[in-house]
Amino acid sequence: MMVSMSRRSILTEPVEAPGETTRDVQVTEVSAASGPPSAPRVTPWLLRLMIPALLLAAVNLRPAIASFGSVLEDVRTDIGMSGTVAGLLTSMPALCFAVFGSLAPRFARRFGPVAVVAGGLVAIAGGLALRPLFGNTPAFLAASALALGGIAVGNVLIPVIVKRWFPDRVGSMTGLYSMGLALGTASAAGLTVPLSEALGGSWRLGLGVWAAVAAVAVVPWVVLSRGSRRAAAAESAEPVGAAGSAGSAGDAAAEGAAEPARPVRITASPTAWALAVFFGLQATAAYVTIGWLPQIYRDAGVSASNAGLLLALAMGLGVPLAFVLPRIAARLHHQGPLVVVLGVCGLGGYAGLWLAPAGGAWVWALLLAVSNCAFPLVLTLLGARARSHAGLVRLSAFAQSTGYLISIPGPLAVGALYGATDGWTVPLAVLAAFMVAQVGVGILAGRDRVVEDEL
Repeated sequence: MMVSMSRRSILTEPVEAPGETTRDVQVTEVSAASGPPSAPRVTPWLLRLMIPALLLAAVNLRPAIASFGSVLEDVRTDIGMSGTVAGLLTSMPALCFAVFGSLAPRFARRFGPVAVVAGGLVAIAGGLALRPLFGNTPAFLAASALALGGIAVGNVLIPVIVKRWFPDRVGSMTGLYSMGLALGTASAAGLTVPLSEALGGSWRLGLGVWAAVAAVAVVPWVVLSRGSRRAAAAESAEPVGAAGSAGSAGDAAAEGAAEPARPVRITASPTAWALAVFFGLQATAAYVTIGWLPQIYRDAGVSASNAGLLLALAMGLGVPLAFVLPRIAARLHHQGPLVVVLGVCGLGGYAGLWLAPAGGAWVWALLLAVSNCAFPLVLTLLGARARSHAGLVRLSAFAQSTGYLISIPGPLAVGALYGATDGWTVPLAVLAAFMVAQVGVGILAGRDRVVEDEL
């Protein structure tokens, strides 16, 4: 939902402590012309290239995580990874996303969002290529962290790029991006085991093949980075005022100067906190699904290959839903009803996994697939709850970094409870309680307002 700019927008100042995610973000109010931020002044072919580039980037933001769950037991056996470390690895994405995601705005101000996303894709390809080469746990974790760091900056900056480059098509482009995320997740979950078997039964080759997919995605982003820098150089050479709202795609500052008003903090916004908590709870559910759903099915007697296929179904159904849901959400004044529907589906999936995990395996996977569409919904909410480009940069970084910090204990707790109780009853009950909380805070995040007005 695009919201017209009122008399005031925000200019976000640099953050003092790069390692803090719930830090006090200083925001200064400035007067600005009404209307959404304009797209960067680049050639039409660059705008056309951005569409497949977004899709390719999105496809590569989840295989590093989703490819691991179906071969978890094989990896543990081969490199001597303990169950505790395996549980830590399921929480590692959230930790890396929080840490590196909090640094994304600073990188974007220095190099521009497009260049940072290009660098992130290089890190993903490098980490995925190195991870299968190592035969010990610390090196495996370090290579995983490299890939996850690249994913983190993409998580934060791609929604910003969508709103900046396509201000009048936020819903449809967010849907395309979300569809790519679901497609990459489902492909990695469903194809890693068959690829491993086809390549001689080696989990190393099954995991390593995803590095080649990431390398392909780097190419258009390098082209876009160079093109946006040329556009920025051309704009900087123009006389002041000649370009209107001129600024490159990498600019994270508002236009114009004005008398500064009283500084305020983004952490004072109830909507920003509601989005952060909603993001954290849906991320908890998603990473527990990716990390532990195959194990739930395998403990119920389902084969490893079928467990991978069920995870692929849980992720794959999100492909069409992720494309449609943001378009629906962008047309609503209050997205609370969508939050409720997704939450009910999640509760139904958890209940089914508790009562008859093998008997209704496909049904529970379908319900969890619908529930996991809370992610494209929260991406849409981020775009709708900030009025300006600068506001969205900070809101996206704050909500995602804080949200991923909130999600870190979830997969660890599920693994610990599973080990302590030798079953899934207690972990599933905890997940159901989290889902109820997710619905409550999601209703608050779905209210029709923007953080600039609250600040």
